[in-house]
Amino acid sequence: MAALAVGAVLLGAAACGGNADAHSDKSDGKGGSSGGGSSAASGSQATVTVAPADGATDVDTDGALKVSAAKGKLTTVTVKSKDGTAVDGTISADGASWTPKSHLRTDTKYTVAATATDSDGKATTTQSAFTTLNPGDAQANYGIFNVEANATYGVGMEVSIRFKKPVTNQADVRHAVTVTAEPDVPVEGHWFSSQRLDFRPEAYWAPGTKVTLHLQLDGLKMSKTTYGKQYKDVTFTIGRSQTSVADNKTKMLTIYRGGKVYRTLPASLGDADHTTYNGKMVIEEKDPVVDMDSQTVGLGNAYHIPDVPHGMRLSDSGTFAHGNYWRPASTFGHINTSHGCVGLHDVKGGKDPSTPAAWFYNNSLIGDVVTVVNSPDKTIQPDNGLNGWNMPWSQWVEH
Repeated sequence: MAALAVGAVLLGAAACGGNADAHSDKSDGKGGSSGGGSSAASGSQATVTVAPADGATDVDTDGALKVSAAKGKLTTVTVKSKDGTAVDGTISADGASWTPKSHLRTDTKYTVAATATDSDGKATTTQSAFTTLNPGDAQANYGIFNVEANATYGVGMEVSIRFKKPVTNQADVRHAVTVTAEPDVPVEGHWFSSQRLDFRPEAYWAPGTKVTLHLQLDGLKMSKTTYGKQYKDVTFTIGRSQTSVADNKTKMLTIYRGGKVYRTLPASLGDADHTTYNGKMVIEEKDPVVDMDSQTVGLGNAYHIPDVPHGMRLSDSGTFAHGNYWRPASTFGHINTSHGCVGLHDVKGGKDPSTPAAWFYNNSLIGDVVTVVNSPDKTIQPDNGLNGWNMPWSQWVEH
């Protein structure tokens, strides 16, 4: 995957492999006095208490902020960050307490203004301020995602986030990370592991769709000892509809645009000993030149080709669609000779734009789908690359 907003998923070398006060220990922070300054001029019997204490620092982002009233009921509570962003919260039915609806952000100063009214209608107001904790590297968790702002991707693009550290509070993270589309279409996330969360709709995206990844993780407890640090939106666009089918029997690659045959190219898929996976495979990376080493897929010293042209990765395990200059042109469309990849005729250096491999590379987007059919191999696993389309929707939404 290309280096994006916060980094890139680093895959191995390419190879053609087929197979009241809160009781948290940080809730009160450091310093300050309980509550804030209540206005006594009104003669109100009501009192307002704010936790954490006024002036507190190193305050936990979850569970520490509470506002309560005695001898009266809360009428208004306003909590704002330094930049003026308001914190949504709820006053209880009896007016005795207020709690925020979500976690706070890290390393942020908040101000609180809370008013309560007693039985005679007299009001009192308390104001205070505090600053939340700033987790260090040991406590911070980041998601490395595979989409770039303002980029254009194919109709099969999946949003994949791989976290640096395991996530145990997966339900909370799933609530804080969402993907929306314009025009609207349901998009669901699926946890492949404690460190990988992918998103896709039930069917391929419609061309022209605007898709936005929303990361509201800053301050969220992702486990007992880690906090999220990201708070941003990333919007990209879905381009024209292109899908392709590589038929292991006919040894042809058929490209479809808008559901209609656009072009057919002769291909060479995996040989009898190194068959190509069946199934839907999404182009997740494009490289003009790829270093292909058989050792990366457990094939010993079978090959090492450092200058494979027009490489497009289809799986994390090393399946590619790529140019092949070391076989004669007569091979393609007639003999399967690869170690599990989809090979197309090319020239060394890939400088001839008229070759099938060059044309397919130049006319493909990351996010386009290449489906392999009629191979004797199994269907590729959904988590081997951006290939969740091979998992039924009913199973996808279960986790």
